[in-house]
Amino acid sequence: MMYSEIMKFYGLKQDFNRAEYFMAEDYERAFDNLKAAIRSGGIIALTGMVGSGKTSLLRRIQQNLRDEKKIIVSKSLSTDKRRVNVNTLYTALFSDLVTDKEFRIPTQPEKRERELQNIIRSLKKPVVLFIDEAHELHHRTLTGLKRLVETVEDGGGTLAVVIVGHPALGNELKKPTMEEVGARSKIFHLDGLGNSKRQFIEWVLDNCQEEKARVQDIFTIEAIDLFAQSLVTPLQIAHYMTRALEKGFQVGEKPIGVDLVKSILSPDLDSLEPKLTRQGYNLAVLCEVLNARRSDVKSWLRGELPAAKAEAFNKEIHKAGVF
Repeated sequence: MMYSEIMKFYGLKQDFNRAEYFMAEDYERAFDNLKAAIRSGGIIALTGMVGSGKTSLLRRIQQNLRDEKKIIVSKSLSTDKRRVNVNTLYTALFSDLVTDKEFRIPTQPEKRERELQNIIRSLKKPVVLFIDEAHELHHRTLTGLKRLVETVEDGGGTLAVVIVGHPALGNELKKPTMEEVGARSKIFHLDGLGNSKRQFIEWVLDNCQEEKARVQDIFTIEAIDLFAQSLVTPLQIAHYMTRALEKGFQVGEKPIGVDLVKSILSPDLDSLEPKLTRQGYNLAVLCEVLNARRSDVKSWLRGELPAAKAEAFNKEIHKAGVF
């Protein structure tokens, strides 16, 4: 978060990450596609790299659905997605669908399933369950989503389950071993800002500056171009623009030029490890995908693994659908 003196120095009224929602063409398309898929029910996956705007898009869709009042919105709030199972998701649904404070979720699975069917049938509206950070879900939980949707459909209702996560989630669903779920899922990918990066930067500055401030008084055109060329996601852009302001304030530079921006951009920004992490492949996941020890994976990421073994790792990564 920027300090007030920095904001005052550059004529800003709020942090960059507090700007209103920016709807690039790709986001508009994803919004329309997701809403159409939700109306049809079933399992829907939205994937995108870290910081691409998935959660923000999700909130906008949820609010839109609530405003329309044609579909009932439910959310899984559990933060430890690795421990989420179908029982957790039933709890989320009952918590959002039942208004009676005296209601108790049946402990016997058979009664629980029948009770959910009865509730959704009585509501006479489709239901959508949102699960964020779904790349951390166990494959058994992903398989259980199919049965959950079928349980509601068997009772005459309609349930859409929207799972949101890193691209690793989409790759997991495309595996032959996940065909039971993946073949039934509608998968959408959020590419990010694409060719709208410069437009996004100018939009953020315009939304966050005071009325009398000007964009060119904060960053030079060349500095803005460098941000657009070097960065990919809204999260990255907001982060590095903030870092540039902090350093610019320290040295008294206004507007901030291209040399200062170069000095704060990480030299490892486009190296292998950060790229994989943005796709949802951290060290633990890579060890599992490559069936390798942490030390070997670390050596591979640093480019220190023997050529033959490194090539074998590269083939496994491509086989997994990464890059």
